[in-house]
Amino acid sequence: MSESDWLEHTCQVEVPVPVEQVWDLWASLTLMPRWMKWIRSVELLDQELSRWTLDTRGLTFSWISRTHTVVKHQHIGWSSVEGLPNRGALRFYDRKGSTIVKLSVAYKIPGILGKILDGLFVGKVVESTIQADLERFKAYALEHAGPATENASAS
Repeated sequence: MSESDWLEHTCQVEVPVPVEQVWDLWASLTLMPRWMKWIRSVELLDQELSRWTLDTRGLTFSWISRTHTVVKHQHIGWSSVEGLPNRGALRFYDRKGSTIVKLSVAYKIPGILGKILDGLFVGKVVESTIQADLERFKAYALEHAGPATENASAS
């Protein structure tokens, strides 16, 4: 698979919650369907592997993903090892009381179909969905973070 066969999107959001709490919420993979619109489920298979199921408009895709990079409070990287070809990185930037969460996702749609669909429609839908997911995560983090959030919000 050449790099030109992959479509990539990057979005970010600033969450007014300390990085430690943002990390703890995001690192709980099985909670992701609470804020990720298209993710129906995440099942942990072992320390590195997880099974993901995406469901949108009647289309269901699944894959097994391997987490290959973890730098606590800074970076999580993954790539699929079976099923829907995808990879990505999640980065956390500590802003002393708030956290910038930056999500990059790359995926492969077979052949020229991917380039046409991405240019016309799919890319815009995927990117707007990822941004909305990050905004839902922000609301979730504000609702579920501990008391340090109140102090961070007051400043």
